Amino acid sequence: MSKPFIALLLISPLIVFSQKDTIKIINGSFEDKPQISASSILNWYDCGRINFPLESPPDIHPGKYFDKDRKEFREYWDNNLPASDKSTYLGMVVRDNGTYESVSQRLDGVLEAGECYSFTIHIARAPKYVSMSHVTKELTNYTTPAVFRIWGGLGFCNERELLAESSAVSNDSWQIFKFEIKPKSTVRSITFQAFYKTPVLLPYNGNILIDGASHILKVPCAGEIAVNKSNLPPHKRKKNPTPSSSSSSTKKSSQDTPVIVSANTNAKPKIMTELNRATIKQGQIIEIKKLEFAADTSSISKASYEVLEELYVFMAANKDIIIEIGGHTNNVPSESYCDKLSTSRAKAVAEYLVNRGVSSEKIQFKGYGKRKPIADNKTVIGRQKNQRVEIKILSV
Repeated sequence: MSKPFIALLLISPLIVFSQKDTIKIINGSFEDKPQISASSILNWYDCGRINFPLESPPDIHPGKYFDKDRKEFREYWDNNLPASDKSTYLGMVVRDNGTYESVSQRLDGVLEAGECYSFTIHIARAPKYVSMSHVTKELTNYTTPAVFRIWGGLGFCNERELLAESSAVSNDSWQIFKFEIKPKSTVRSITFQAFYKTPVLLPYNGNILIDGASHILKVPCAGEIAVNKSNLPPHKRKKNPTPSSSSSSTKKSSQDTPVIVSANTNAKPKIMTELNRATIKQGQIIEIKKLEFAADTSSISKASYEVLEELYVFMAANKDIIIEIGGHTNNVPSESYCDKLSTSRAKAVAEYLVNRGVSSEKIQFKGYGKRKPIADNKTVIGRQKNQRVEIKILSV
């Protein structure tokens, strides 16, 4: 091998990474074959191989296996939450023997020291995650709330700098967690980790579920003026057109910025009359009426923005209220299809509200598929009633 070629190999790692406004997360929805203790996860490296080689790796949900003792099919660890994004997601645990799970990925660019970045991910806790305790050697439910950590480093599983940490994850439905990241040093790899809520006297058994990780976007730091709008998150790059706009846009996905039609409650009756702070109660379920989607998609119709704006105005005026947005379908398609469609529609509503400015901490979302009908599926009218999106008041 010639010396010039050797020199090229030595310097090439320094020029692989470029400075970008968007740092891609590859397979942020953890799409892979559902597996208990996944032997591999597409585009992700299991850090347990390094930290705790005797422990099993994370799990890819949702999936089922045949329980020979019960002679029935059961969900992995009894967790039945549908994916929030696409088909599968990752389940990670913390254990009572002091071990925990994490996965890592090499970035396609660098996070620069002193610069600011924005990142979102869907996180939930499974209310049932039944496995063996490492201390008592008995079956236990791994449900004590854990936290989600983001580490930055220079290589796989390199915990050089703690970039962000969530609050203890106790929500049993999906929630959009937003993180603002400002590295103190150059970051070339990222690690997602389940960890204990500190301070803690003794390690415990808990789980977190993660899905729908966004790309990492470079944004202005606090106090800076955004000169280049491409640095802003997508939903803030252009102004919302007015109702009188002559735009000839065709059908948009739920990820696009919707046309906002302000609800003038003085001019016409409210659609969601139940949204009354004086009468609303914890646990109350309210259907979002006049909410329409393109057939078999989560693309919200323009006619629906009026009722969503009513919901936004209510949430903006009542910042202490926490809601769950629940999607439902009729019983015609398969169970997996219904779970996916109902979740994507609930997520579309959640994203609308978050993009309008409602705190993501106040909104959870979940797809119930065809599990909770409110009418007879044998009739067209009944199936139409079952195809719905509701909000549930979790906290007042």
